[in-house]
Amino acid sequence: MKRKLTAILTASVLAVTMLSGCNGSGDTLNIKDQGMFSSGGTVTEPVSGEYDPTTNWLDPQRPGNTAHVDHANVFYQIPENDNGNPIVYLHGYGQSRMGWMTTPDGREGWSDIFLKKGHSAFLVDQPRRGEAGGTASMTADDLDAWGEGMKDYKPGDQAWYTHFRIGRVAPERYEGSQFPEGEEAQDQFFRQMTPNTGSFDQAVDAAALGEVMADVKEMTGNKAIFITHSQGGRVGWDVPVENISAIVAIEPGGAPEIGSEQYNKLLEAKIPITIYFGDYIDNGPEDIQSTGFWKGVRDGALEFAEAYNAAGGDATVVDLPKVGITGNSHFMFQELNNEEIADHIEAWLEERGLN
Repeated sequence: MKRKLTAILTASVLAVTMLSGCNGSGDTLNIKDQGMFSSGGTVTEPVSGEYDPTTNWLDPQRPGNTAHVDHANVFYQIPENDNGNPIVYLHGYGQSRMGWMTTPDGREGWSDIFLKKGHSAFLVDQPRRGEAGGTASMTADDLDAWGEGMKDYKPGDQAWYTHFRIGRVAPERYEGSQFPEGEEAQDQFFRQMTPNTGSFDQAVDAAALGEVMADVKEMTGNKAIFITHSQGGRVGWDVPVENISAIVAIEPGGAPEIGSEQYNKLLEAKIPITIYFGDYIDNGPEDIQSTGFWKGVRDGALEFAEAYNAAGGDATVVDLPKVGITGNSHFMFQELNNEEIADHIEAWLEERGLN
């Protein structure tokens, strides 16, 4: 897909001054440019038959119609103090870009926090999710639907709450939890969850994110720092690397297999990588299956980083409790100490000249 962003840029809002968060700090965030665009995707073949403009949508068979599908959608903001190191944010399963923009209790999200540090924000809804919902076939994923041919949404509030290590059973939180407290915050958290419209396809998502990275490079002149979360972390390893300056993976669903095509591609491109894990993994309830799952993911990341560094790469795994930052769940970027963790990441970026 050719990138034609001139109209988007000229239509964007200039010199916006935004009050930051609800924390009473009184800080302001000056945005010199913002807007939205879509990247990547395909166009379906026309439905059999000749299009009749006189009946248009009233003909349920839609002969001659096409659909633009499987693109990513991006909301971007460029601050006045832009430091030339943009960040592309990719959400995880059941999420959209909203999770980076705010917290369940209404404080600043990471996009605002890093904007203040001078990083322009490019916030993605991946293909078949959120504002990039266009797809040719509705989802049959058993995480979102009961089964193929079923259109009922599959409930999962309690299951995901436990798996994300917020607490054993909602609404309880683990001792020392940094997750925002109270019914209103929990209600807001559950309501930011959103299903796929079409089945998850890692290759489709990675291709679209490659187009996002190319668009960001064209718009800013710079490669992007890529911050991923959870399922988005798995997508992130597959995204073409030529327009990526670094990867920050927040509890990805797994690390690249040592010696794999993913691994070698990242190593050859000399992409610096840091992977963050929260609390309640080593000290999580042993009778909950997810505790073992997250231990396996964390230990796999440590093995990856050891091999990557031995081969001349630059990889760091940050186990937050081991550096004195405790109480974080799978959603550390939305929790009470999200700014402290953002500062920790910024220090890592600074060491690599990316601030």
